[in-house]
Amino acid sequence: MASKNRSLVEELVVILDRSYNKTSWHGPNLRAAIRGVNLETAIWRPGEKRHNIWENVVHCAYWKYVVWRKLTGAKRGSFPLKGTNWFTRPDADGEATWRSDIALLDDIHSRLREAVGALKPGQLAQTAAGSKGNRRTLIAGVAAHDVYHAGQIQLLKRLAADARKY
Repeated sequence: MASKNRSLVEELVVILDRSYNKTSWHGPNLRAAIRGVNLETAIWRPGEKRHNIWENVVHCAYWKYVVWRKLTGAKRGSFPLKGTNWFTRPDADGEATWRSDIALLDDIHSRLREAVGALKPGQLAQTAAGSKGNRRTLIAGVAAHDVYHAGQIQLLKRLAADARKY
């Protein structure tokens, strides 16, 4: 039984990576969706009060952080940016800050996959700290969250390119 559970832990790490930065059948993962996105495209909005690509990136970093925190028992409030969920990003704060937020996403993904890989087999079915769901559900959910926002980003890139044509 333990080896079956351990393979499930390993499979959850694979799922996290495929949704984030490893090849998968579903098309571009989150990291592939933002590859090559310049500042102009990252800050483009499809309409007033609509999120841009940059905000989607930081939103994904935040929710990876939340799952990491619930898996590790880390204290709330340690996310490097002030706020929760959606973070308004500057409209023209520069390419360096955009790249810094991508690096933040990469760093938090690395911490999350490390925390998942360190889980003991029996911990997957346990309720995570500060959560209603078990650890397995949180991990699968954050992977699905990456794929969902990768699709949004792909759409935003096409809309931004079309808007520049007119």
